[in-house]
Amino acid sequence: MTDLSAFPITRKWPAKHPERLQLYSLPTPNGVKVSIMLEEIGLAYEAHKVSFDNDDQLSPAFISLSANNKIPAILDPNGPGGQPLPLFESGAILQYLAEKSGQLLSQDPAQRYQTLQWLMFQMGGIGPMFGQVGFFHFFAGKDFEDKRPRDRYVNESKRLLGVLDRHLKGREWMVDEYSIADIAIFPWVRNLVERYNARELIGFDAFKEVQRVLAAFLERPAVQRGLKIPA
Repeated sequence: MTDLSAFPITRKWPAKHPERLQLYSLPTPNGVKVSIMLEEIGLAYEAHKVSFDNDDQLSPAFISLSANNKIPAILDPNGPGGQPLPLFESGAILQYLAEKSGQLLSQDPAQRYQTLQWLMFQMGGIGPMFGQVGFFHFFAGKDFEDKRPRDRYVNESKRLLGVLDRHLKGREWMVDEYSIADIAIFPWVRNLVERYNARELIGFDAFKEVQRVLAAFLERPAVQRGLKIPA
């Protein structure tokens, strides 16, 4: 029996299957990156819901695993050298799982780094900018009379969608094959349009290539499962 008792997080969220990778998350754009990845690669895992309503993300148990108190985080009982590995930051987790499984990150050096560049593009651009549109358009910021902050992030989000749209012309996915770059990017695109209700605000219908690839992404069975985890 795998012993994870040295990790305080397992006292708040006991592992029913300690031999499996433990996922601590919510079905947010960052959270579902990892659940989709796990569904795609077929790695056995156990999902635990980190409830923002209960401030679970601020609990000492969660911070002991995720120093930045952000979801998602994982605890892999079978990490490098056979030792448990705690890990936070969704981009790092995607890369780790790709390398662990040998899937969704090319072994060809050029294609590998092209994939990683688009992963970083999401982490440094799409996530922060789309998230600010969500705040200023859909959440508390919508009540601000001064619309300049909202418009700043809307305009930058449009620019980023334009970058995606130009790049995707003539391509099936972000790189030559479906990869962690797509898993990182398209949950955020979906969220911007569906959750934040920003389709008209950002003129999403003009980005035909992004629409095409988003539709293909959402048709994948692993994506459909991952979007609902944790329930």
